[in-house]
Amino acid sequence: MLVLLPPSEGKAASGRGAPLKLESLALPGLTAARAAVLGELAELCASDEEKAREVLGLSEGLRGEVAKNAELHTAGARPAGEIYTGVLYDALDLASLDAAAKRRAARSLLVFSGLWGAVRVTDRIPSYRCSMGVRLPGLGALGTHWRAPMAAVLPEAAGDGLVLDLRSAAYGAAWKPKGEVAGRTATVRVLHAPTRKVVSHFNKATKGRIVRSLLAAGIVPKGPAELVEALRGLGYVVEVREPARAGTPWTLDVLVDEVH
Repeated sequence: MLVLLPPSEGKAASGRGAPLKLESLALPGLTAARAAVLGELAELCASDEEKAREVLGLSEGLRGEVAKNAELHTAGARPAGEIYTGVLYDALDLASLDAAAKRRAARSLLVFSGLWGAVRVTDRIPSYRCSMGVRLPGLGALGTHWRAPMAAVLPEAAGDGLVLDLRSAAYGAAWKPKGEVAGRTATVRVLHAPTRKVVSHFNKATKGRIVRSLLAAGIVPKGPAELVEALRGLGYVVEVREPARAGTPWTLDVLVDEVH
């Protein structure tokens, strides 16, 4: 099983350990594309703070994020699972999982990123600010920049099992499963049951709890139909839309009564 997660806008501080080593990150086929984004982002933030703030869409109160990006080459690195914070990651709470569940998380979780493309939760990265919606002056739109490298690398990473896609639309555009991989992909929405609307906070929190439930229970569904059975067995209310044609993902709506 491969679980595709969005990053969090908020991030923990960089570590005090050794700085980033691009060649040590998982999915080495993304190294050249990562180096291109990292180089331009760090140079922009070091040389022109106002331009960098404009490009990154940062308010005056977030000016410190520019300085953070300027030091990406030398800042200490921490596991990505510790860097990403926010509602989804608070609900997932990787740190409190038992050892077996943590090993499953290391194998199955992949966090998408405007800067790194995608990383495992065990990959050591510095704290940064760069969303997939950013358009760098030299490279252009990051969503476009990542499409070709992702298309070359992700099908192999997906293996032959379930792909559980929990990404937001901006990160989903960087790689869309196709063909046989798409047929065993399930995208998940979390809806407020009485209104059938997506509400951001509990959408993220419920997605975090879903992943935690699967990891903690040691459940590894082989495909979307088995995932539906597993989620219902774990107490989730799930509505399913099976693909209208071969080579397209399943859509799962998880219904939640309370906003929390």
